[in-house]
Amino acid sequence: MALFSSLTPVFIAIICVLIGVILKKTNGEKEKHETKSKPVSRPWVDEDLKDGTDHLVEEEEVDEEWQGLDENVAHVPFFAERYSEAEMIKRSQAFYELLNKRRSVRFLSDEPVPREVIDNVIRTAGTSPSGAHTEPWTFVVVQDPDVKHKIREIVEEEEEINYKKRMGDKWVNDLRRLRTNWIKEYLDTAPYLILIFKQVYGRLPNGKKKTHYYNEISVSIACGILLAALQNAGLYTVTTTPLNCGPHLRALLRRPANEKLLLLLPVGYPKRDATVPLLTRKPLEDIMVVV
Repeated sequence: MALFSSLTPVFIAIICVLIGVILKKTNGEKEKHETKSKPVSRPWVDEDLKDGTDHLVEEEEVDEEWQGLDENVAHVPFFAERYSEAEMIKRSQAFYELLNKRRSVRFLSDEPVPREVIDNVIRTAGTSPSGAHTEPWTFVVVQDPDVKHKIREIVEEEEEINYKKRMGDKWVNDLRRLRTNWIKEYLDTAPYLILIFKQVYGRLPNGKKKTHYYNEISVSIACGILLAALQNAGLYTVTTTPLNCGPHLRALLRRPANEKLLLLLPVGYPKRDATVPLLTRKPLEDIMVVV
């Protein structure tokens, strides 16, 4: 009995150690699980710009049998204009020279631009290919001065936070040589602002969600075609992706929840005293690999 009494503190100590080890192991596994499941913090990533693959459509809402597309789409003969080799070289060279003059211009004039030109360049962007021909894009054209100014206020408020807190020193330093900051005068002066929204899903006539495959890639291709169309028309822009402005701009423009802002383009003529950075482009051998 005396021996048992003397050993009791030892048993209690051993039990406490065992309990501590078990709790530490359990907490360690829990922390490890949370670390794996918790997304990496990337303050420069706009949550509103994530691809539709991050916004998976709920299984019960998807109509697996019908996506609103006619299963019996007619296929018709395709006739294409064929150029001679000499004409092909001539046209490709001329098109390259035209687009090689494209520059990102931040100093835009308030000189009026014919509305028909804007209609035509957006029609051109709408010819872009898209996943399963879902055409998941919306082009919002803003010409009202009051709305343009509200857009500027939203963008500049967020951009100041981006430059001072979110983007980090490296990104800010990389932009410094281009003399860009959070002041966006062109959002007021440009006669038109074109905001391109990607539709992460659509709606079927029965109200169910319609999958928009590769929506971000599809809309990005359309944006590239739009930039080429603007250059062809003699208009200039600067591609802007206002970080964390999407939800506010979507609310201002009364766009539905399935639309996410991808790009904002101020469009117009350059000011007479406009300047651009003296930059060069990579030569062909640095961007093309022939196998």
